[in-house]
Amino acid sequence: MATMTAPPARQDPDTTALLPKKLARARPLFDPPIVRRAVRESFVKLNPMTLAKNPVMFVVEVGAAITTIFVVRDILAHASGIGFQVQIALWLWFTVLFANFAEAMA
Repeated sequence: MATMTAPPARQDPDTTALLPKKLARARPLFDPPIVRRAVRESFVKLNPMTLAKNPVMFVVEVGAAITTIFVVRDILAHASGIGFQVQIALWLWFTVLFANFAEAMA
């Protein structure tokens, strides 16, 4: 003999939401106070002692510093064609700053 059970009662849609109410009202990712703090932290984290905890970014920072030294040396020596070296130095510094910014945003 089969027993029939009543279908479950409908619940309020708010109680079955995937996100709790607290998370549903969370601040947006690019909230100005969060971004300001992350930008400030990305420059603070340029300290080699802080960056040494992440070996890949530490090597990129060392490469950026060495490349910058060579660029300054070539500028002072009035060398021609230093555009490529300047681009490499800027890209390396941008990479380190963006990695620090992304880590600070997380």
